[in-house]
Formats: sequence, structure tokens, C-alpha cells
Amino acid sequence: MRPVLFLPLTSLLLIPSCGKKQAAGPPQMPPAAVTVLPAATETVSITRELPGRLDAIRVAQVRARISGILLEKSYEEGADVNAGDLLFKIDPAPLEAAKENAAATLARAEANLAQTETQLGRYKTLVGSNAVSKQDFDNAESAVKVAAAELKAAQAALKTAELDLGYATVTSPISGRAGRAQVTEGALVGEGEATPMAIIQQLDPIYFDFTQSSADLISLRRATSNGELSKVDMSKATATLILEDGSEYPATGKILFSEASVDPSTGMVSLRAEFPNPDKLLLPGMFARARVVQAIRENVVTVPQRAVTRQQGGAGSVMVVDENNVAQARIIKTENAVGDKWVVTSGLKAGEKVIIEGLLKARPGAPVAPEPFTPKAETSQTASKESDKG
Repeated sequence: MRPVLFLPLTSLLLIPSCGKKQAAGPPQMPPAAVTVLPAATETVSITRELPGRLDAIRVAQVRARISGILLEKSYEEGADVNAGDLLFKIDPAPLEAAKENAAATLARAEANLAQTETQLGRYKTLVGSNAVSKQDFDNAESAVKVAAAELKAAQAALKTAELDLGYATVTSPISGRAGRAQVTEGALVGEGEATPMAIIQQLDPIYFDFTQSSADLISLRRATSNGELSKVDMSKATATLILEDGSEYPATGKILFSEASVDPSTGMVSLRAEFPNPDKLLLPGMFARARVVQAIRENVVTVPQRAVTRQQGGAGSVMVVDENNVAQARIIKTENAVGDKWVVTSGLKAGEKVIIEGLLKARPGAPVAPEPFTPKAETSQTASKESDKG
């Protein structure tokens, strides 16, 4: 009789059932949700931000034109003045005396001329009858000419004295902002030299002088000559001013000129723009940058900056979604920034779907669930419209 074997209960529990399948593995992760935006083609402006400094459009150095003691300062330092406004007053007493002396000299010269002309008139009637000699008549003619010359000299001396007296009242030659006085009451000015007294600067409008490297200009001109870029008429070009704090000056300026030569010490070309300055916000000497459109490029591929991971040398990378909804890494080369977009020169074609949001969730070669990108501003506007309807 064959013995009967009994297995432990735990062993029976470990024997798999032949009729059941093995347990399934962990569940698959769903595709990452991303938002995409097709790479666009558009016409963009090639701009440059060039550094420079502001400069007054007109600067007048007020100097003493005659010698004398300064009696009065008649303007407020740092205030705006108009052309012809009184700035200083120099002691006029010596100048008035000089004028009176010149006037007396003129009166004497006029009397002398009248006397010599009368004598010459008498000699003319007598010389024919030989009542006076020919020599006396010639001397009388010469005396009239000398008296006439002395009269002209006296007239010039009086005019000079009047001018000097006028220079005792120092007025502003232009309208602008008056700086601090460089002399004080009681000072002797104009003694041997034209003493500086103040500086007046016209601030509205105001110049902005800036520079650009000759290498950059050559590159732009070569691109325009090759047809890669369209040239901008610089006579109609405008400039936007970026102030030191990063803010944008509200008024645009016009480009006045570009120098025809390069500074040999710096390799830079000087340019000048003019900006309106009615509120006197811009002051001479302030540092700023001018954003200038220097060329136009047509049919270029652009991509939002937020979608690009920048690298050195103008290269970068983006994530695109192919026709199978699979994420792919793409190396691109960018050039200029236009607003919030990069201009792409290689590595990306127009219409390719670029991932804008969800970059951290997307992996190269992994499937994704793309949705069209909608700007938040448009989304909020749409939501507000729907709420208004409700």
C-alpha cells in the first residue's frame, strides 16, 4: 500500500494557479500636457541699442566784455531765462564818463570841419582873382579833408564808448537754463581778459550723441548690399531713448547725422539724435542708450524668448512636437531680439510646433499632449466677456 504524503498549507498557498495570468506591472504615465505655438515668419526691424550722453543744443558762455566792478547779479541760479534778460550789471560810471568825453571830441571835430569848409569856400572865390595864393587854397582843401577824417574818428570813438556802456548791462544771449554765477558782486571783471560770468544752456530740444562700432556698421551694410536686409532711410529714422534707470523716454527723437569718419583711437562712429525736452527731464551729461532701427529683415522665423534655452555664441535649444506628438530637442541659432521674441537664423522652420509651457515635464523622445498656446491677456479678456454675458 502506497503511503499518502501531506504537504504543509503554506506550500499549497505558494503554488500558482494554472488558470490565472501573472499580475500586471505598474501603470503607464500619461503623456505630459504642454502648450505649443507654431514658429512664425514675419518682417522684423533690426535694432541696435547704442550708448551715449546727452548734450545741450546750444551753450552760451557769458563773459565780461568790458573792465569794471560788478555791482549786481540779477538772475536766479538754476532758473530758466529768456534771450535779453538781465544777468549782471557792471559799474557804468567810468563808461558814462568815457562816452561824454567821446561826445565832446565829436562836437569839436564837427566844429573844426565846419570852420575849415567855410575857409575853403572863401578861398574858392578869391583864388580866381589871385587874392590868395594857390598854396593857401591847397592848404585849405587839405585842412577840410583832415577835419573830415577827424570827424569820422570821433564818431567811431563815440560809437565804441556807447557799446562799452551797453556792455555794462550783461544780458542772456539765448533762452535756456542759467547755471551758477562764476563771479560775485564787488569783483573786478574784464581786466585784461573776458572774465567768465555764467553759462546758459538751451535744453529744449536736446542732443543725444552716441557711438556705434565701425565693424557693426560694416556688417549691416554688407547685409543690405547682399539683399539679406532692407536699408532704412536714416534721414527719416527715429530713435527711442532708454534712460539710466531702464525706463523709456516717452518722446521719440530724430536722427540728425552720422559722422563720415571713424575715431582711430576707439574704432567708433559718432551719431547724433535730437529729442524734445519740454519738461527739462533730460539734462546735459546724462548717460543713456538710443534704440535705433537700422535695417528691415523680411520673412524671418521668430520664436518666443521664453521657449529658448540660451547658450554661448548665439546658440540655443527649443523643444518641438513632431507630427506623432513626440517631443524633440532642437538646437537653433538666434540673432537679434525683437520685442519678446528671438530671430532664428537656423535650426527651426516656420510652422513647427514649439513648446511654450510644460518644458520641465516634456522629455526628448517621449509622447506629449499638446494644446494650442493662448496668451493670458486674451484668456482673461475672454473670461471677462463671458462673465459679463452671464
